[in-house]
Amino acid sequence: MPARVLLQDATGVPAVVDLACMRDAMNKLGGDSNKINPLVPVDLVIDHSVQVDVAGSEDAVQANMELEFQRNKERFAFLKWGSNAFDNMLVVPPGLGIVHQFNLEYLGRVVFNRNGILYPDSVVGTDSHTTMIDGLGVAGWGVGGIEAEAAMLGQPMSMVLPGVVGFKLLGKLRDGVTATDLVLTVTQMLRKHGVVGKFVEFYGEGMGELSLADRATIANMSPDYGATMGFFPVDHLTLQYLQLTGRSDETIAMIESYLRTTKMFVDYNEPQIEKVYSSYLELKLEDVEPCISGPKRPHDRVPLQEMKADWHACLDNRVGFKGFAIPKESQNKVAKFSFHGTPAELRHGDVVIAAITSCTNTSNPSVMLGAAVAAKKACELGLEVKPWIKTSLAPGSGVVTRYLQKSGLQKYLNQLGFHIVGYGCTTCIGNSGDIDESVASVISENDMVAAAVLSGNRNFEGRVHPLTRANYLASPPLVVAYSLAGTVDIDFEKEPIGKGKDGKEIFFRDIWPSSEEVANVVQSSLLPDMFKATYQAITKGNPMWNELSVPSSNLYAWDSTSTYIHEPPYFKDMTMSPPGPHRVKDAYCLLNFGDSITTDHVSPAGSIHKDSPAAKFLLEHGVDRRDFNSYGSRRGNDEVMARGTFANIRLVNKLLEGEVGPKTIHIPTGEKLSVYDAAMRYNTAGQDTIILAGAEYGSGSSRDWAAKGPMMLGIKAVIAKSFEQIHRSNLVGMGIIPLCFKPGDDADTLGLTGHERYTINLPNSVSEIRPGQDVTVATDTSKSFSCTVRFDTEVELAYFNHGGILQYVIRNLIGSKQ
Repeated sequence: MPARVLLQDATGVPAVVDLACMRDAMNKLGGDSNKINPLVPVDLVIDHSVQVDVAGSEDAVQANMELEFQRNKERFAFLKWGSNAFDNMLVVPPGLGIVHQFNLEYLGRVVFNRNGILYPDSVVGTDSHTTMIDGLGVAGWGVGGIEAEAAMLGQPMSMVLPGVVGFKLLGKLRDGVTATDLVLTVTQMLRKHGVVGKFVEFYGEGMGELSLADRATIANMSPDYGATMGFFPVDHLTLQYLQLTGRSDETIAMIESYLRTTKMFVDYNEPQIEKVYSSYLELKLEDVEPCISGPKRPHDRVPLQEMKADWHACLDNRVGFKGFAIPKESQNKVAKFSFHGTPAELRHGDVVIAAITSCTNTSNPSVMLGAAVAAKKACELGLEVKPWIKTSLAPGSGVVTRYLQKSGLQKYLNQLGFHIVGYGCTTCIGNSGDIDESVASVISENDMVAAAVLSGNRNFEGRVHPLTRANYLASPPLVVAYSLAGTVDIDFEKEPIGKGKDGKEIFFRDIWPSSEEVANVVQSSLLPDMFKATYQAITKGNPMWNELSVPSSNLYAWDSTSTYIHEPPYFKDMTMSPPGPHRVKDAYCLLNFGDSITTDHVSPAGSIHKDSPAAKFLLEHGVDRRDFNSYGSRRGNDEVMARGTFANIRLVNKLLEGEVGPKTIHIPTGEKLSVYDAAMRYNTAGQDTIILAGAEYGSGSSRDWAAKGPMMLGIKAVIAKSFEQIHRSNLVGMGIIPLCFKPGDDADTLGLTGHERYTINLPNSVSEIRPGQDVTVATDTSKSFSCTVRFDTEVELAYFNHGGILQYVIRNLIGSKQ
């Protein structure tokens, strides 16, 4: 039972929609609607709505904030209503920072003191990078919104006891190597080791060489290396960080005393007992080298010295995670265009977006100030960024602005175009805004592989921007370096990044800051008062938020014409009797996937394509195209989100035989339709559907719409080689059966094309189903094969029997005295 729940607005809006809808359902079933109230503290930070509409100017923050409120006024008013209507819910207004930096610097308790009773802080959040708090010694991880809602309402969380991987750190990082280089190295190692569903605990003498911000950077990317969490136990460095961020001396003394008493404090001044882990890994920090990851997955790390060769290999390789299949004769193509009257050129690999963004890095002063030092050196040497590259800086909190200003280095970032554009999750979630129309046209018309370089944690296809097919994760100072070079097709060791004011060639080494330089700036620029002043702003809100007028009723007044907030159909026709398991008979395959289908493929967060079913729906409801906003902002409306399910423009569906896009084949007729239209046709005919998939199905963000959307399309089961843990749990929570092929089997080895019809032979009674049991799947082509039902616990079976986790909660609450 987690001590608290953490939300951000993209996942928080649908969670509050669900809570409001559950109150209505309680009323209709004769229950007490006031039982739908959080029993633990719930913190919701509005950080996913800011978009980089305006960049490269001093007034970008205010301009983007005004546009953010224009687009999201209805959503924000709904959240403000929720903060008044529900107990124990704090809503942090927009424009103040990123949820995970807030959690680290302000919300994290480490130890709770509730009416004199002490217990460890623990948290589940509706964002997969909730794991960042593990760097502070707080156990926390991401869950789907539906699981978070159950936790809010007092339901215990059920999970299989995980294996714990011990990751030993030795030595110290070499000069000039950053925490980002370290986390990308750790991510690749752990992906290779295989840690899905496991905990990772870091230990060893190298721990003392990492700042708490460095630890948080590593913990942040737990979902990207597949672990449930990457944990750093509390030690003296943790206490120093609590002091730096403005926690009181009394609170820090209580935390230390409690954790020492309960044997949960690690004191490296004392002899260390060798712990026993399920498996072990070891990394010598001096072996870490500068690197980036991409072009399509966070764990595809590329050492900087190999980047040019790797890029050319990607151009050659067939289309895939490391390939674009550009013909040899086209690889040196030069596309000429006019940028506001200035002649310009674009080549494959040229950078069009350079963003210092994301919770992973903007909470780490060493890499942020490292980027600023690199910018200062570049400016002093006379280097400039090409004007058509969209540059932006989106800090995780106002603390970053304060120390950049105190250091005197913000002006150099501004000079290169890295003006602050807002405080929130921007480019990394797909809120990169439009690139210049002339640049967009030359990319589209010439089929160029344009690049984005960002200090983020996610670079899946179609996520950062629809027109950047190559997306690389890099440290903030490397983002600056690549923006100056203007291309990822460069060997930094041998080729200059540009020419200075005297015409002299400038190399990467000329601008790269030493670790000592960065440490000195951090030491002189980062002060405890900055944290106190920043977080006092929470109570003040901002003028636009404060002016929002909301009703005071406990039941929400749904507006049937709203395209942002809509009453979902989950509880329609619900009775007090559980429906029991749904038999899947003669189901068609809606989609046939390969490996690494992410939640971005299933339920994209970015822009709504003009020709998509969601766009058609919005136009029919009087929404102008310029007001479409993003899928992430529309998650409070099930009608939009159902149409946006599997709407990713980079979707690879084997039924289409090589074509890429959000389409599928309607098997009975052979017609090529949008996924939504095909699903509705199956539903109208009363025909079940399933999905075939490869390994790591559902990796990426912990968005519950990646499970809600398929449920609304009528999908009854997903048969995959393996699932990412959070998504598997979300599917169960929405009544969808997750099935795993037996080791060595997949759709290809079994000769499945997706044109068959599938019958899943589940027992008729839920009492006969066991977690992890094998069932037979038969096709109408006389094939049959065995699969494992991925219900991991008895509680998950109960959710399935009730038709979903929320239905289970409602029936339980009506029958309880809670």
